[in-house]
Amino acid sequence: MSQESAHSRVEGGRGWISEDWLALILGLVIFAISLGPFNGMDFLGWGAKTGVWVDPAKAIITVSAKYQGVEGEITKIAGQKLTLKNKAGKESTVTIEGDVSSLQIGQPYKKPGMAPIVSVCLTYLFALVIMTLGAIALRANVPKFMLGFTLIFWLSYLCWFMGSWGYIAASKAEVAKFGLPWSLSMSGESGFILALILGLVIGNFFPGFAGIMKEATRPELYIKTGIVILGASLGIKAAGAFGLASNIMFRGFCAIVEAYLIYWAVVYYISRKYFKFSREWAAPLASGISICGVSAAIATGGAIRSRPIVPIMVSSLVVLFVAIEMVILPLLAKFYLWSEPLVAGAWMGLAVKSDGGAIASGAITDALIRAQALDMANIKYAEGWISMTATTVKMFIDIFIGIWAFLLAYIWAAKIDAKPGQKVSAGEIWRRFPKFVIGYILTFVIFLAICWPAVKALGPADKEMEELKAKAISIETKIKATTDTTALAVLKSDLDGVKAQQQANNAKFKEPRGFLSVAQTASNQSDIFRGLFFLLCFFAIGLVSNFKKLMQEGLGKLAAVYCISLFGFIIWIGLFISWIFFHGVKPPTI
Repeated sequence: MSQESAHSRVEGGRGWISEDWLALILGLVIFAISLGPFNGMDFLGWGAKTGVWVDPAKAIITVSAKYQGVEGEITKIAGQKLTLKNKAGKESTVTIEGDVSSLQIGQPYKKPGMAPIVSVCLTYLFALVIMTLGAIALRANVPKFMLGFTLIFWLSYLCWFMGSWGYIAASKAEVAKFGLPWSLSMSGESGFILALILGLVIGNFFPGFAGIMKEATRPELYIKTGIVILGASLGIKAAGAFGLASNIMFRGFCAIVEAYLIYWAVVYYISRKYFKFSREWAAPLASGISICGVSAAIATGGAIRSRPIVPIMVSSLVVLFVAIEMVILPLLAKFYLWSEPLVAGAWMGLAVKSDGGAIASGAITDALIRAQALDMANIKYAEGWISMTATTVKMFIDIFIGIWAFLLAYIWAAKIDAKPGQKVSAGEIWRRFPKFVIGYILTFVIFLAICWPAVKALGPADKEMEELKAKAISIETKIKATTDTTALAVLKSDLDGVKAQQQANNAKFKEPRGFLSVAQTASNQSDIFRGLFFLLCFFAIGLVSNFKKLMQEGLGKLAAVYCISLFGFIIWIGLFISWIFFHGVKPPTI
């Protein structure tokens, strides 16, 4: 299978629409459907959500609680809403249909949920319909596309399922929860690596089987559609961060601007000067290593009009190196940065090149550093601030993708590909600008605008609730250590006062909190398909990656540049910049 044929497939230029525009449209359609919860409709709530598992029967649930099973003792009845307490003592609220007059408080209640296989099948059918409509627009061979897509979906999903196995994916914090003796702690994103490996094996050793899937092997279409959807989940994260931690937001923004103006230029220079790569290779490689891995490489490839194989090869390297970083960096942070926890969090966001990888690394680092600080200095940091810092920094990096794609489109049109004396026109920049990035920006802005009023109203409340939570934990800790009856009574009175303040705060801001909960539900539903399209992309990358041709194209040199850049200076510059902006900034202590 030649690289030229792979190139023609991923271009998809035979139809009346390009893959770029098609990805924009398909992503926006899925995004629009996912907005159903704002009108009380969970149109995509049956989407299959695969989590870390030990028991295969519990690996997959529906993304919406509406379709999930629930069981427990009734503690409250309010109209059609029941509050249930499960065996662990945790309460949840469920809305039921039909007559509730026969139900009583204290009575057991059980509602069966949608079977996992049904959820996965519905996810498959929805994706098949959406992508087949795209195939029609591209004038692909529809029967062959449907067959190929079916095989790609189920083989990819099998990899996603296996990649979520507890021994592979469970974080350090989850190992005890699942009762595991050990875990590789690679997060669910290890499914991407398994999909890539399986695709490589099939593409290189079973070319006949790979040929059956040829019509549906369109990695760029899948990843671009996924990136459009990604904007929505990024929008709600950005909105939440604005109200939660403006100080960390500002520092994170400064850090990524500082870091990536250095990163990109140095990687590009090394690629051109010492490894003799053309601009076509050097630019996507620099973006992939320095900005945001797969998404940045694909956007840059579109902006400079590189051959599709270029960002695809860079993307495959990103996934492999992320797995290595997730193992090494949190351990280094535990031993050397436990006294500077937010430096460690920012470092994960700056150094690890995928969203899931950076967030998972932040969560692992959060657990490791809190444990280390408690052991070394008896300091108990509040949970979540380290991982939140990593997520915030990564979020700004993602926002940077659209800006960078525009800048590169302009530079390549005006300087690199322009003839002497020729002036760049707005039309030329528009033709070069990757259209799917418009969808990414649109979904981001729309969700940010939708959530902003509620977030703005909750800003002061969130700060107050964080302070009240820390105060309540502090009082509870003192109560456990106190034996004096008089002091104990005073502490319990103080705790009751704090809890009363918490209840009053919750009641006052119930409406905006409820709105953001609905927004999160909508975002989760679209994000299921974002993850799915990323997964399909990596499997398809493997299918079109001919080892012999890739080595001729310079895969070995690409890996060398990546390794030298990442471990030679990117990780350490990221650490230095994280130190500059977050040194001395501590999370709350308990």
